Amino acid sequence: MEYTLWARGLRRYYGSGTGLVRAVDDVDLVVAPGETVGIVGPSGCGKSTLLQLLGGLDRPDRGELWLGRRRLDGLSETAAARVRRRGIGFVFQSFHLVDELTARENVELPALLAGTPRRAARRRAEELLGRVGLSGRAGHLPGALSGGQRQRVAVARALANDPGLLLADEPTGNLDSAAATEVLRLFAALRAEGRTVVIVTHDSRVAGTADRLITMRDGAFADETVLTGRGGRPASGLGALAGLDL
Repeated sequence: MEYTLWARGLRRYYGSGTGLVRAVDDVDLVVAPGETVGIVGPSGCGKSTLLQLLGGLDRPDRGELWLGRRRLDGLSETAAARVRRRGIGFVFQSFHLVDELTARENVELPALLAGTPRRAARRRAEELLGRVGLSGRAGHLPGALSGGQRQRVAVARALANDPGLLLADEPTGNLDSAAATEVLRLFAALRAEGRTVVIVTHDSRVAGTADRLITMRDGAFADETVLTGRGGRPASGLGALAGLDL
C-alpha cells in the first residue's frame, strides 16, 4: 500500500538534564492518500512541534520521515524547501498572510516561488479563490478581510501548488464561531475531494471532520480512534510500518 506520509521513531528534545523537554518522543505515524488525520491533546503536549517536523519546518533529533518515496529528514535546508514548496501546503492559526499583498497575490506567491509562469499562477489563484468563495475579495488586502476570509485565503494559498499533503495547525483557533463554521465547511470539502490532511486542533468540531483521531500526551501518541467506517486505514504504530518496503 502506498502512503502519502510516514514517520518512524520521530524524536525532538529540547534542553538537557533536569530541564529536558521531550516535545516529540519516538512517534510513529502513517497517513494514507486521501485520509484526514486529526491530532488532539492538551496544550504543550507536542502537537505543533510534531506538525513542524512532519512539514520539514524543523528537523528531528532522531527518526525517519518520508513524503511518498522521498525521505525528508536527511535533506539539506535548500532541498527540503524545494520539497515543501511543491509537496506540502500549510495552514496556520495566525494565517501568515503577507499584509502588503492582495488576497490574489498571496495565493499566487507559492506558485511563483515554485517557478510557475505569472499568468498561470494568476489563473490558479483566481480558481482557488473562487473555490473558497472569495472571488469578490481577490483584490482586497488582508486587513480588509474578516478572520474567516483570511483563513480561507490561507487555505487557497496552501493549495496553490496542488500539494500531496496539507498540514493545518489550529486552523480555527483565532476565529469566532461563525468564521470557524465557514472554515469547517471548507475542510469537509477538502476531505470529500480526497485531499490528504493532517490537522492539529483543540476544536472538537474540527477533530470531528477527521477519518482518524490521535491523542497526544507528553510528546507521545496515547490513543487512537477511527471516526469513519472506511476500511483499510493504517494504524499509527509500528505495526502499520512493518509491511513497508524500506
